[in-house]
Amino acid sequence: MTSDKNDGLERGSLSAPRKPRKRTDEICDRIKDWIVERDMQPGDRLPQEPDLIREFEASKGTVRESLKSLETQGLIKTRTGPGGGAFVADIDGGRAMELLANFFFFRQPTISDIYQLRRRLEPDLAVSVIGLLKDEDFKRLEDTLRLYDHPPENRGEEYEQRLAELDFHTVLAELCPNPLLGFFCGFLQNLLRNQTVCQHIYEKPNPELRQHALHYQLRLLQALKAGNAEAAREIMFEHMCAAQAYMESCEAEMKRGFLRVGDK
Repeated sequence: MTSDKNDGLERGSLSAPRKPRKRTDEICDRIKDWIVERDMQPGDRLPQEPDLIREFEASKGTVRESLKSLETQGLIKTRTGPGGGAFVADIDGGRAMELLANFFFFRQPTISDIYQLRRRLEPDLAVSVIGLLKDEDFKRLEDTLRLYDHPPENRGEEYEQRLAELDFHTVLAELCPNPLLGFFCGFLQNLLRNQTVCQHIYEKPNPELRQHALHYQLRLLQALKAGNAEAAREIMFEHMCAAQAYMESCEAEMKRGFLRVGDK
């Protein structure tokens, strides 16, 4: 009989022995530490290749492979020629979200999965910006609302309005003082933009969806301006619950349509 311990190892549990770290991974971590310890900023130059070779007592090939790995991660940029070298990169949040989305490429989350987290996180997101928004921040939110405060003239405009409704939440995520909360709310919003089923829902005429979003977001904007954290939390939670119910209803209708087509 196989022991529970062995069963866990065969299933690839966290208790399974870890492989020895590659030398390049160790150097990557040391370069990251170097950047943090010296409070280096985007655009700052890393030491030249010969200096890195001496510092890490590594071969030229190993150092170059490490730098290439960091460049792939978006942490540094390299330039050749006069004045070239390795430089600290300005990490783009959108690029980070794209890389994280790749993890879910073969395990696509459902609308229910996404809204399960949005219901929990976005009320906190709304509260987090209370008292921090400036006039220009409110203007950004109001300008976004104006993109869908009227019936669309065509299907193309309707689709753009659906994305603008998500953009309202993305603006809040960008203004969030908690970088983790803002990033993960923005990531969930991006998942909705890129979900095939959501794109099909957004492409169809959905006047109720626009009106529903506008109703809650106008109320939320008023609560934010009034500095009413309790109201902001409640409105955002209601918004997420209503949005989930509507999106899941549209998803179910689409599936019934596919089944009817398949039966013909």
